Amino acid sequence: METQIPESLIRFIQSGKKFIIAGHKEPDGDCVGSQLALCSVLKRLGKKAIACSAGPFKRTEINSFASSFVSRFSAEEKEGASVILVDCSTLERAGDIVPFLKGLPLAVVDHHARAAEERPETGDHSPSGDQAPLYIDSKAPSVTFMILRIIQALGMEPNREEAELLLFGLCTDTGFFRHVDDTGAAVFEAAADMIRAGANPKQIFARIHGGKSLNSRILMGIILARSQTYFGGRLVLSWETFEETQKYGLEGRDSDSLYQMLQSIDGSEAICIIRQEKPEDCTVGLRSRDGVDVSVVAAEFGGGGHKNASGLSYPGKIEELRPRLLEAFKKVL
Repeated sequence: METQIPESLIRFIQSGKKFIIAGHKEPDGDCVGSQLALCSVLKRLGKKAIACSAGPFKRTEINSFASSFVSRFSAEEKEGASVILVDCSTLERAGDIVPFLKGLPLAVVDHHARAAEERPETGDHSPSGDQAPLYIDSKAPSVTFMILRIIQALGMEPNREEAELLLFGLCTDTGFFRHVDDTGAAVFEAAADMIRAGANPKQIFARIHGGKSLNSRILMGIILARSQTYFGGRLVLSWETFEETQKYGLEGRDSDSLYQMLQSIDGSEAICIIRQEKPEDCTVGLRSRDGVDVSVVAAEFGGGGHKNASGLSYPGKIEELRPRLLEAFKKVL
């Protein structure tokens, strides 16, 4: 059952005149699609709206959207503005743009399971001084799914450009619907609304899965070749060194295809990919099947996400982190 859109959020949107639409750092298709679609709708309502992101826009499928975002804005642009934070529940996740956002009235639209526990604190959150309007739905397949519901609650329907952005985000977070189970009729109903408004699934599939470099195939082969299994094959773990990141570049990554291939291994229930982003900093991507909650592992290291898709950052090296992750996985496997 879908979470009801808070009336306070609709009032927040209707009463505001100027908005900054912010998302998390290192955005994905759902974050980008949510921000830009919401900006477009607000402008159609006669309001001012800008999309703000700390970036970087690492993924090949979102590179072309980078020019639609700003990473800083003037005092004049900030004056009288309200913030709508999407695809994350705390300002800290927005990265380097946080100093520009603090102190402004704030609303949150997010679908991460831990979001309901993380009420943001930034001063006066709404025009009336109330707490930040929160629209949190951990059952929603994507934030673009939630943005569609907001558009419809405002008495509108998405135009073609907005529908394309919304479907792009929906397809990103559902793995082009492969993560949708027998409770997901509403997901396809929303997709149908987007397609009726002009979204093209064929073109979106090509955007998400096409345009990959030869380096991305080589890097994927290296990571696949060194994959190791643990806990009787239930966990598959691999890693990417800093030297490989330097050699093949960030555009050489194709995480979604990599996770999909590893999850197809018979008996695998969880996937863990460690990346040495900098000489002293790692990031970790976690994926799982229905029965394993990888957000528990991520939370142990200060990360977060969904039950079946989470991530974390770690100040250290792969060699230090790997045994700690295995110890954490003992609790969920």
